[in-house]
Amino acid sequence: MSLQILPKNYFPDVETADEDGFLGWSHDLTCDMLFEAYTSGIFPWPAEDKHVLWFAPHERAVLKFENFRVPGTVKRELKKMPFTFSVNNNFKEIIQGCAKAKRSDDQGGTWITSKVMDAFIEFHNAGFAWSFEALLPDGKLAGGLYGVLIGRFFAGESMFFNHSGASKFALVNTIEWLRNERGVSWLDAQIQNSFLARFGVDDIDREEYMKLLELCFD
Repeated sequence: MSLQILPKNYFPDVETADEDGFLGWSHDLTCDMLFEAYTSGIFPWPAEDKHVLWFAPHERAVLKFENFRVPGTVKRELKKMPFTFSVNNNFKEIIQGCAKAKRSDDQGGTWITSKVMDAFIEFHNAGFAWSFEALLPDGKLAGGLYGVLIGRFFAGESMFFNHSGASKFALVNTIEWLRNERGVSWLDAQIQNSFLARFGVDDIDREEYMKLLELCFD
């Protein structure tokens, strides 16, 4: 993988990505960079706290809501869950929980460095990063997820749970909220894993992804 440093507030065309989807790297991670990246089909993936790698993979994990399915076991679990759903009330706690969460082998370790956390909290304050929470009856946070919401585009970034089933509850309710409240018809999951595949996430090629992305901002 050759390294190409990116000028401030500028990204190469996604077609210039190498076979791994790698475009280049930067020292900075700002709101302007995040906004330009997500609206251009690019996402960040820090290698460590000093550098940020930028990717536009040849294949992208996407959940088209028409293909969304809730496995039978999850449906049964949802009926017994004591949680309530809230939107954008606990962003800092959600991203901190995601950073601390242990991941299965096919999900990898956390990518949420202190630089990422600071940048996404600022992005949240600017109105483009959102949290979706599962709350216990006493109002405490049971789990949830966060992502980037711009126009009718949503990219799910990470999720976690402190109580069994909370992340599944948050995911199902987030999709319903995005569809009903924001007119979103698909979400970008970026990289496929076994958990996401159960809900209908599938890989599409970059050309199809870019067409879907363009429709989100018309």
